[in-house]
Amino acid sequence: MRRILLVGGTIVAVMLSLGADECGTSPQSQSRLKRATVQVQVGSDGLSVEQRNVTKRIVEDNKPGAIKHLYIVSAYSGQVLVYSTVQGKVTSSGKRLNPSVVFGTKDTPTAASGFRIPFPGGDQFTGEVLADDGTYGSSVEYLYWWDARGVYHQQYVTGGMILHVSSEPLAVKSVVLNLELDRSQ
Repeated sequence: MRRILLVGGTIVAVMLSLGADECGTSPQSQSRLKRATVQVQVGSDGLSVEQRNVTKRIVEDNKPGAIKHLYIVSAYSGQVLVYSTVQGKVTSSGKRLNPSVVFGTKDTPTAASGFRIPFPGGDQFTGEVLADDGTYGSSVEYLYWWDARGVYHQQYVTGGMILHVSSEPLAVKSVVLNLELDRSQ
């Protein structure tokens, strides 16, 4: 498939490989193994389990008045260092209400290659896509899941601490480390 892009007033032709049907080649590894595919079953709603989890997380993260429980755990001892309730959700500092890069105005040719953003003094354009949660930027990476009781969990692992967010309080155990000291020094 060919795409024509306008970059700074210069036309650039780009060839995108979309698979064997369009380009005549199929991806292969060094050992000549071909790319495997799988047919994913969907539910009656037409969504896969992964799509349903993402949808459910966005709804969970945006429940008005929701209270979550934040635990900051030492990755070394397992001891809970900080516990706090959270109103709504924990938000990453990389999230923003405006895109970080804007360009052009409605009168410039670059306007055709972006999304219109209203700004005081005139609209600007950006190539950034507004996320499902209505913000720009990225979040700290984490895993999330619902346990068998339907309790929502998020687990962040960063350096010397582990952050865990839950929709209900957790029963956490205190961990005691016994250290032997060398008294000969």
